[in-house]
Amino acid sequence: MTLAVTRDSPLRGLLGGKTATVLAEQLSLHTVDDLLGHYPRRYAERGKLTDLASLRIGDEVTIVARVRSVTQRRMRNKRGTLTDVVVGDGRRSLSLVFFNQPWRAKQLAAGVTGLFAGKIGVRGNQIQLSHPECEIFGATNRDPDAVIDPAALVDDGERALTYASALIPVYPASRGMQSWTIARCLRLALEALGDVEDPLPDDMRGRRGLIGLTEAWRRIHQPQSLADVEPARLRLKWDEAVTVQVTLARRRVAQAINPAYPRPIREGGLLDSFDTRLPFVLTAGQRVVGAEISRDLGGHKPMNRLLQGEVGSGKTVVALRAMLQVIDAGAQAAFLAPTEVLAAQHLRTLRSLLGPLGIAGEFGAEEHATGITLLTGSLSVKARRAALAEAAGGGAGIVVGTHALLEEVVQFADLGLVVIDEQHRFGVEQRDVLRAKSAAPPHVLVLTATPIPRTVAMTVYGDLETTTLTELPAGRAEVSTSVVPVREKPTWLDRAWTRIVEEARTGGRAFIVCPRIGDDGATGAGAAGNGAAGRLDDGDESPQPPAEDDSPSEDDEPGPTKRAPLAVLDVAEMLREGPLAGLRLAVLHGRLPGDEKDAIMQAFARGDLEALVTTTVIEVGVDVPEASVMAILDADRFGVSQLHQLRGRIGRGPRPGICLLVTEAPADSPARLRLEAVAATRDGFELARVDLASRREGNILGAAQSGRQSGLRLLSLLDDEGIITQAREEATYLVALDPDLAGHPALAAQVARLSEDRRADYLDKA
Repeated sequence: MTLAVTRDSPLRGLLGGKTATVLAEQLSLHTVDDLLGHYPRRYAERGKLTDLASLRIGDEVTIVARVRSVTQRRMRNKRGTLTDVVVGDGRRSLSLVFFNQPWRAKQLAAGVTGLFAGKIGVRGNQIQLSHPECEIFGATNRDPDAVIDPAALVDDGERALTYASALIPVYPASRGMQSWTIARCLRLALEALGDVEDPLPDDMRGRRGLIGLTEAWRRIHQPQSLADVEPARLRLKWDEAVTVQVTLARRRVAQAINPAYPRPIREGGLLDSFDTRLPFVLTAGQRVVGAEISRDLGGHKPMNRLLQGEVGSGKTVVALRAMLQVIDAGAQAAFLAPTEVLAAQHLRTLRSLLGPLGIAGEFGAEEHATGITLLTGSLSVKARRAALAEAAGGGAGIVVGTHALLEEVVQFADLGLVVIDEQHRFGVEQRDVLRAKSAAPPHVLVLTATPIPRTVAMTVYGDLETTTLTELPAGRAEVSTSVVPVREKPTWLDRAWTRIVEEARTGGRAFIVCPRIGDDGATGAGAAGNGAAGRLDDGDESPQPPAEDDSPSEDDEPGPTKRAPLAVLDVAEMLREGPLAGLRLAVLHGRLPGDEKDAIMQAFARGDLEALVTTTVIEVGVDVPEASVMAILDADRFGVSQLHQLRGRIGRGPRPGICLLVTEAPADSPARLRLEAVAATRDGFELARVDLASRREGNILGAAQSGRQSGLRLLSLLDDEGIITQAREEATYLVALDPDLAGHPALAAQVARLSEDRRADYLDKA
C-alpha cells in the first residue's frame, strides 16, 4: 500500500536519500509541494521528440535517437581516450562525445536506441552533446539508419513508461537529474499524495471557472493532450496570483490598524514660505500629486504611497514639500537614499532649494527655518555624534542618510514621514525598521525613477498606493542616444572620444560608465587593452565569442573565453594617456571614502573636472545640469532600466545630451536589440515593458531564475494582467471579510509557505 503524503512532506521519505539530495542541491526542491510546483517548460509529442533540427547551442535537451556509429581513439595528449558516438533519428544525426569512458563503446553499440540528455555544445563547426546522460532501451535495430517510431518504444519496460503518454513533459533539469527522472519522481508523488484541501474557496473557483488543485497538478504533469494543459496552467497561475495578493492585502490591513498622527497643512508656515520662494513653477502633475499626498498626510490612516516618475520629473520637489508639511506639524522627516553619493547629492539639493529656510540656528536663517543633517556610515565620530544628537533632539527637521539611518542607535524626537528614494534598492523590512522609530506609524512615501508596469506595481508594490508623475519640467534638453557597435564600426569609437572632447571644450561635462571597478592588478581580459575601450591602444582585435561548451577538448587546450567587463581603473588610465589626454578627468566608484566621493562630485559640478570615469554609483539622483555626454562601455552588460536611469544623468539643463551605448554585441543578438530599444525611445514606461519582456519574472522581482527561488513559476507579469487584477480584487474582498484567514485554513497554509519560502524575497527585497 502506498503511503499517503502531504504537500509539506520531505522528498527524502518518498524518493529516497540519494534522489532527494540531488533534487535539493541542484534544483532547490525539498518537499512534495516544491516538486509539484516544478512545472514542465514544454511538452514534446512522441513523434516530435526525436526531431534534431531544432537543437540550439546552450539548450538542455532530451532526445530519442539510435546509435549509428561508434569510434574510439587515444587523445593526442596521450592522457586518455575519446569516444565519439554518432546518433540519429533516421533524418538527422548528432555527435555524442565521452572522455575517458571507454566502456561507452560497448554500451552504445550501433543499432541501440535510447534517451540522451545534456547541454548542446559546439566543437569546431559541429554541435554536440558532451558527456550526456543515457537511458538505453533493450531493443536493437539492425538498421541503425532506420527512422525511429517512438510509439514502438512504449512497451520497452519501466524505463520507457514515463514516455508512454501522448505528451511528454520536458522539465527544467540539471546534469545530475534528467527530465525523465523528474517525471518518474512526480508520478510517485502524485500516486502517494493524500487528499488535498483546495486553498481557493469554492465560490472563487466557480466565479473564475477554475478546476480543482489536484486535478490541475495531474493535468499539467500527466496530460493526455494539449487541451488538458491550459486549464491546469490557468488554475495554477491563479494560485500564485491569489497567494501573493492575499499576502499584500493582509499587509495593507495590518498597516491600517494602528492610526498615524495627522500632519495637516499649516497656513503661513514653512511650506508656504518655501512655495513663495520657488524659482520655478510647479508642473500640473506636481500640483496634483502634491495635493494627493497632502490629503494623505492630514489623515489618521498611515500613508503608504509609491511615487513613480520619469527621470527628471521633479519627484524630489514633491517629496520636499511633503516633508515641509510634516515639519510644520511639529514632526521630522527621514530621507533614506541607497548610496552615500546620492545621500550627499540630496543634502545639497535640499539645502539649495530651501536656502535660508534650511539653516535653522545659523546666521542668516529665516523664520520657520528648519535644520537638515546628514547621517552616513563614513562620517567621522564627531560628525556622527552631532548628527545623532540633532535627530534625537529634534534640531534637524530633515535627516538625510543611507542604511546608517536603520541602525538601532538612531532615534528621532518625532518621526512623522519616511521618504525612501529608489525603492528597488530597499524593501519592506527597511520600511518596518524606520516605522519602529516612531511612537505612532509614520507616513511613508516611496520614490522611484524606474518606471513600473502596472502588473509589477500590483505584485511587487501591492502594499503601496501608486501615483505616477509623467510630465517633465520645462527647460529640459533633448537627449539623443546612439549605439556604437565597435565590432562592425570600429571608427565610431574614435568619433565618440572626439565628441566627448568637443563637449568638454565648449563647457559640457562627460560621464564614462564601466561595469566594474577593477584594481591595480587587473590585466589581460579585465584591462582596457581588450575590447571596446582598448582598441585605440594598438588596434587589437575584439575577443572571440565565449566558448559554448566547457568540456575539455581532445587536446586539453582551453578554448576562447569572454573577456571580463571593462573596469574604471583600467579605462581611466587608458583615456588619460590616449583619446582624452588633456581633459581634467577623475574616477568615481563605491570603494572610495565618502568624503572623497563627495569632493569629486562637487568638483565635477563646479567644472573643476570635465570627465568622470565611473561605475553605476551615479545611476540615480546625481544632478549636474552641465553634464551633456555619457559613454556607457560594455552597455550590453547593463539592464534596460539601468541604462535608462544612467541616461537620465545628462541633459538635465538647457544643453542637449548625447548618450553613447558602446558594445561588442553582434547585430540581431538579444543584447543588441535591447540596446537598440533604449536608443529608440526615452519613454521609460515603454522601456519597462521591454525590460520585463527580456528578463524572467523571477529576475525582475529580485530573485534567482532557477528552481523554487524564481519569484513566479507560471504567472507572467507581462502577459497575465487580467489574472493579477482579478486576483487582487478577490484577495481584497476575502481579506476584508476574514483578515486572519480563519475560515480558509488551506489558503492560510499556502500563504504561510510563501512567507517561509525564498520566493518571498521578491516581496521583501524587490
